[in-house]
Amino acid sequence: MVAESAMEASSLRIREVRKSFPAPDDPATRRLALDGISLSLAAGELVSLVGPSGCGKSTLLRLIAGLDSPDSGELMVGAESIVGPNAERGLVFQDPNLFPWLTVRRNIEAGLAARHVLHENRHEVDEFMRLVGLESFADAYPHHLSGGMAQRVALARALINHPKVLLLDEPLGALDAFTRMRMQDEVLRLWQARRTTMLLVTHDIDEAIYMSDRIVIMTQRPGRIERTIPVALRRPRDRSSADFLQLRGEILELLHFAGNAVAI
Repeated sequence: MVAESAMEASSLRIREVRKSFPAPDDPATRRLALDGISLSLAAGELVSLVGPSGCGKSTLLRLIAGLDSPDSGELMVGAESIVGPNAERGLVFQDPNLFPWLTVRRNIEAGLAARHVLHENRHEVDEFMRLVGLESFADAYPHHLSGGMAQRVALARALINHPKVLLLDEPLGALDAFTRMRMQDEVLRLWQARRTTMLLVTHDIDEAIYMSDRIVIMTQRPGRIERTIPVALRRPRDRSSADFLQLRGEILELLHFAGNAVAI
């Protein structure tokens, strides 16, 4: 499965992307949200986007997902330009957004059904339920699930489409600290099994260091890329190691929050 998944992953390239929105108090005026964003991800890479609230991280993910269009610039997956939504670019939000009237199995099948490929790909549903450890909850409904389990369903629903790029918009932000750490390991396990290219938006510096190959730091609005930091720590990573804590301190200082971790 790993070799096959590595072939499914694709590079992602963002070049000089700008995006503006009408000002709330004056729709005739536009406010710049993203200002000349350029970023490349290699196939199979896991990169985190970190920055202050409102800097355009989620806007950038929506552009990559094809849910919105840039004012200018270019977005490409592999050799293909992004011109609209496509199952090859999966998106997982902070809220799992499960259909409450469908079982776990039916929620995971939903994307296949929407693409009219459920009949030929139904055999994969059991595989992906096993992949996220939910085979014994196939007939459960979302209200029976914990927050972490619901996010695993959302991940399986995205992964079953074999996306070349998986976009994660604060997918663990609503979980308690202990569940969040367990889910970080879960996402890493899925990434190591599937080797899907992943772009993760997070406000949690420890999460970014623990999970990422690289951390991209954005400025206040309008969002620009201030710095890209490689994370050269061996996996599995030790959150209490000197190297981990040193990198954490450097990033906090860069974000002007040194000594005030609560602000992250």
